[in-house]
Amino acid sequence: MGRDAASTDRHSISTPAPDLEARVALAGMVTRLMDHWRLPVADQAELLGLSGRGARQSIGRYRNGAPLGTSRDLQDRVGHLLAIHKSLRILFPHNRELAYRWMTQPNRHFSGLTPVEAVKQNGFLGLISIRRYLDFERGR
Repeated sequence: MGRDAASTDRHSISTPAPDLEARVALAGMVTRLMDHWRLPVADQAELLGLSGRGARQSIGRYRNGAPLGTSRDLQDRVGHLLAIHKSLRILFPHNRELAYRWMTQPNRHFSGLTPVEAVKQNGFLGLISIRRYLDFERGR
């Protein structure tokens, strides 16, 4: 198998980026979620892996109906954030305020950091650790 064939095989099994309509919906969902969590724009940018001067503008565009970007990192982060939200709603079905506040409350599982601080400190791995922790708690 030549180099081009191997490259083609790798790309054919990767997950395609969501279409435009799906990316618009995802942008809306994640910005509404950040509003529910009452996060400042700087924290929103960190959770989404956005940096630099354009981060604030990107979030503003998403909030105003622009489609989510196509980068794999951004798509994965949004997927983890929405899964975290789903887990919180399942864990706290009768206390929506607690589900929304959870990301900004200190947590001993994260060495006293808030989950948002854990992501800011550990990046993408922090996001994954929060999701795994909540998945574990749901399975108890």
